[in-house]
Amino acid sequence: MGWAPSPQGRGSRGEDVSSTRATARRAIPEPLRRDVRLLGRLLGQVIAEQGGDDLLRDVEQLRRLVISARHSAADERRAEALVASWSIERAEQVARAFTCYFHLANLAEEQQRVRALRERDQGPDPLPESLAATMKDVLREMDTRGFNQMLKKLRVHPVFTAHPTEARRRAVVTAISRVAVQLEKVHEEAASATDRSDSLRRLLEEIDVLWRTGQLRSTELHPLDEVRALMAVFDETLFNILPDVCRAFERAIFSSDDPGRGWAESFLRFGSWVGGDRDGNPSVTAKVTEETMAIQAEHVLLALENATTRIGRSLTVDEATTPPSRALRRRLTMAAEADPVRFAEIAKRSPSEPHRQYLLYLADRIRATRLGRAGRYDEPHHLLDDLTLVARSLIAAGDRRLADGELRRLVWQVQTFGFHLASLEVRQHSLQLTPSDEMLETFRTIKRIQDRYGVDACRRLIVSFTRSASDIAKVYELAELATNGKPPVLDVVPLFETQADLERAVSILTETLDLAPVKARGRELEVMLGYSDSAKEVGPVTATFALYDAQAELARWAQKAGVRLTIFHGRGGALGRGGGPANRAILAQAPGSLDYRFKVTEQGEVIFARYGNPAIAKRHLEQVMSAVVLASTPRVQLRVAAAARKFEDLAGGVSTAARSAYRALVETEGFEGWFARVSPIDELSRMR
Repeated sequence: MGWAPSPQGRGSRGEDVSSTRATARRAIPEPLRRDVRLLGRLLGQVIAEQGGDDLLRDVEQLRRLVISARHSAADERRAEALVASWSIERAEQVARAFTCYFHLANLAEEQQRVRALRERDQGPDPLPESLAATMKDVLREMDTRGFNQMLKKLRVHPVFTAHPTEARRRAVVTAISRVAVQLEKVHEEAASATDRSDSLRRLLEEIDVLWRTGQLRSTELHPLDEVRALMAVFDETLFNILPDVCRAFERAIFSSDDPGRGWAESFLRFGSWVGGDRDGNPSVTAKVTEETMAIQAEHVLLALENATTRIGRSLTVDEATTPPSRALRRRLTMAAEADPVRFAEIAKRSPSEPHRQYLLYLADRIRATRLGRAGRYDEPHHLLDDLTLVARSLIAAGDRRLADGELRRLVWQVQTFGFHLASLEVRQHSLQLTPSDEMLETFRTIKRIQDRYGVDACRRLIVSFTRSASDIAKVYELAELATNGKPPVLDVVPLFETQADLERAVSILTETLDLAPVKARGRELEVMLGYSDSAKEVGPVTATFALYDAQAELARWAQKAGVRLTIFHGRGGALGRGGGPANRAILAQAPGSLDYRFKVTEQGEVIFARYGNPAIAKRHLEQVMSAVVLASTPRVQLRVAAAARKFEDLAGGVSTAARSAYRALVETEGFEGWFARVSPIDELSRMR
């Protein structure tokens, strides 16, 4: 399968087809074409080796017919006839060939995006929508008070969810990642001819593995399988790029030449519904939720342990050149008293290196936390205190560079991930909030998770289809019942999904403020808005306007009531589920609805697209962060408010017309049967 350019179309349209293809080829960057050709050639070699030349010919013939069928009805019929002539086995082989090809073509496009980002970042000006560009613009109009308020409020909170439209197996995703590594090595400018040849051999080897890897799951996907798939994103991307995003923000707001500059804390937090979302999924039980947190904690604590050990081993500054602070000396004495045998071993390997000794001791304590042994940390903030103490000792000794280096990266990682990696959020339907054994055990599980990994590990319970404040009250009552009056710390989040519920949101929240547990938490609330169900009810256009109006009303209510409100956006990946470029969506939010806080779901089908590649993940987070800051500034707030007033009547007319058209379509007799026939909706519902 060489995937070479196809011949001209037949008949009178041939010249137009050729012209269109020539234009398309000119629009594709040469490095991208080069990679697609290389990957296609190697895949073709593997197909011929494994399935024979006749399989390769069938694949090539279908590919060329499908391309020309866009402009030729005759070729469309030929393509249909060719497919109809195949046995089921041959059709499966051809389908596998195209699946592998599209995986590789998508990978090549992803690599081109990374190249383009690197090239654009070589110039003197910062990338558009980067933190550097945004903060340069924002800081010009921000006084000291506004700057401090921004730092105090700033929070970007992606929440990962499982979703059936992420069809790829974890084994396939991993195989594609290995292909990506070898493809980069093939093009390394500094590589020798021998190295490049070896990389090409390894690239062919990985494509061979991809071809032989089953594309479909043979068993039903269990929630813990989804959890482990998400861990791959953390291990390979998030843990490592998080400090880069924090560094970009700190560099954008503080001058590196100022010796007295401050430290920017991490503004990112991550959440997850994977293993916690039991709404409509009976496989998610209290036991699964507890096992999920154990898996997450194992990954993040191991990563923190390894990072602390690595930094400790490299921090070989001695006592003569870098004397420890008095506070650090006291901590060293306390460490020696707490675990004399282990500390003596560390001191023997690191004589006269107090900073190194203490970091290696901290790594041991993180390990004890991971294994549940004596000497473990009770809370992540205790580890943060210890790391900050080391950093301040280095600064006091005149070495801010080391304090700002790898140690600072570790501090950001602990601030962001804690001992739990992502805050596990439990979701349940309002009708299921009953004193069943499973529901009560769920609250006991939340309590155990908080006791082991900290309150932030699992504190939110989202109530789907919230219809009244009594739904919120039920959660607190059940938590009290399950734990004999010693409930976990809970933030109960109402989820409004239908248009009617959106219209009742303010009245429900007003009543919620009178609940005793809510009063005890202070005037701070979180509310979730569902995008997909509202779109299914009234159509995507009307749903978009309804959600905008709901946000605007909620923002006005929160300001009047003195409530610090966080709006949690339940957006999907597809346009019909509220998807699209996140940064553009943020800039279009209703006035007052952000205030430097943004929380959003990242659904399964887009997690790997946005977070699978480190460079793309960093760019995505920077764009989201930049949009949150920019959209919260008074200048943009005024502009958005003016636009809302200007187009209010037009928006209302469009919304009404769109709803009528949508309802007329879905209520047409026979629509459901027709939709099931022409779409893969039934197949998607049965996907493994």
